[in-house]
Order: sequence, then structure tokens, then C-alpha cells
Amino acid sequence: SDSMTSKTASLLLSALLVSGATAFIQPVHAAAPVPTPNVSGLPDFTDVIEKVGPAVVNIRTTERVRTRGGAPGEEEMQEFLRRFFGGQIPRGGGRRAPQQEEEREVQRGVGSGFIISADGFVLTNAHVVEGADEVTVTLSDRREFKAKVLGADRRSDVAVLKLDATNLPYLRTGDSSKIRVGEWVLAIGSPFGLENTVTAGIISAKSRDTGEYLPLIQSDVAVNPGNSGGPLINLRGEVIGI
Repeated sequence: SDSMTSKTASLLLSALLVSGATAFIQPVHAAAPVPTPNVSGLPDFTDVIEKVGPAVVNIRTTERVRTRGGAPGEEEMQEFLRRFFGGQIPRGGGRRAPQQEEEREVQRGVGSGFIISADGFVLTNAHVVEGADEVTVTLSDRREFKAKVLGADRRSDVAVLKLDATNLPYLRTGDSSKIRVGEWVLAIGSPFGLENTVTAGIISAKSRDTGEYLPLIQSDVAVNPGNSGGPLINLRGEVIGI
């Protein structure tokens, strides 16, 4: 009956209150719904990469180092003496030939860059070419050029190079002030020296202040040593960051 049902409900509520199983529910007030964006699936990057890939370059730098060297085979002889005479050079064997200065080239590092004009202007990071005596730029078609460093700015970490070439593929720059958080972006570069490697992600945040550099774009695009100086590209194929 209705009276029995009401009594049972009262007893059950009393039992819940006594056992401590009470739930407190916060009322929700009606509000304007957040508009739901239209999602049509993941973007296809293939056309963009095919278009911009040839203008992304690999950069290798070398430095000239002066070293002092003795006569040919002297280093091996010294090692022999150390091993068999306990580090003591036997009497009469202590003369050393006059040391001569030798200049040799050592590789400083590998980075990335991108061409911004058909007549050979290239952008990269300033730290990629800092201290380099020779800069070699390799295009995706395997052509190599010796590049001249025209200038660099430490705070923006950007350097401008010049190749002696014409009719080169190049990238167009976009407007980084118009990027939106969540926007898809691509990075192309030479991580670990592997040329023209493509990774994708989104803009995570804008205008991140590090205190050392100009405000930076934060992204979750995968980058590794060697990606430095490569372009960050939007889906229109425009460079919005470096």
C-alpha cells in the first residue's frame, strides 16, 4: 500500500543517515552551453610536406683547431715507453723533436634551416652557427653549398646565411601573431643528422616568456638535437616559428 511504501522509504532514509552514507548534491544552475566545434577527422599533412620539404636544409658546421704535434710516431713511442718503463723515459731517450703547430678541422655540430628566397637566403638558429669557421648546407636533392653567415641575433636566436645559388625552392613566412592554441603545426629538420624528418603536433601556448629570449611558442611537436633552426609550419605551408 502507499502507506507501507512511504514508511519503508522513511526507514531507509533514516538508516542511510545513521550509517553515514548521506550524499550531498550541489544544485546546477542553467548556463549557456559552450559551442561544440565541428570535428571532421585528423588533417592530412602529405600535400603540405611535399610542398615545403625541398626548402628545408641540413646544416653542418666545422671549426679550425690548432694543435701542437711532434715528430711522426712520437705519440706511439711515448706510449711504448710509458708501458714498458713504468712512465720513466730511459737515459738518452728523453729528447723530443720540436713541436709544430697543426691546423685541423673538427665538426662542431649538425642543425637545420630553411630557404626564404630563391637566390639563396637561409634562416637558422644563431647557436647552430655560433663559433663556426665553415658552414655547409645540404639540400634535400643532395646538393651541397658553402654558406656565408651574414649576421646573427642572440636574443631571438636567429641567424641569416647566404648560398651562392639561384632558382632554389623557398618557404613563405606566415603571421605568428595569428596562431591559435590547439592549431596543428609541423616541424621539419635533421634530428640526430637524419635529414628531412617530419613531426606533427599542436600549439600548446603562445608568448611564453623565458627571460632570456623573446617570447616563445610552446608546442608538443617532437624535436631532438639537430632540429635546431628548422621551421615550424602551419597547415597552409607557412613558417610561423623557428
